[in-house]
Formats: sequence, C-alpha cells, structure tokens
Amino acid sequence: MARELVKTLRANVTIDWTRRETVRANLRVLVKRILRQYGYPPDKQEKATQTVLEQAEQLTGLWAGAAG
Repeated sequence: MARELVKTLRANVTIDWTRRETVRANLRVLVKRILRQYGYPPDKQEKATQTVLEQAEQLTGLWAGAAG
C-alpha cells in the first residue's frame, strides 16, 4: 500500500501543490481511494490521509531532487 501511495502521489504532485487547494483535494481523493482499496477502516481514513499528505510535503524536496 505504501509503495502505491508514493507512486500515485509522485505522479500527481505539481510544483505548487502545497498551495493549491484543488490539487490537494485531488490528492486527498486519490489517497482515500487507495486506502479503501486496501480495506483501511473508514473511521481512520481522514487522519491517515492527513498524515500521508503531511509526509508528502516533507518528501517533495527529495522527489524534486531525484527527478532532476
């Protein structure tokens, strides 16, 4: 599940994704879809989604460096 989350996020982040609410909303939808696919409990999905996006914000710099 973690690998699929990273793959999906890396494919869908944009340069200013942390500032654009429409992009963040799309990423939340994608993360929730993956969580549901793997049977993640619905009552814990919101917190997990928030955690995943916070971690993605921290990793964005590394992803940008690896791409260049």
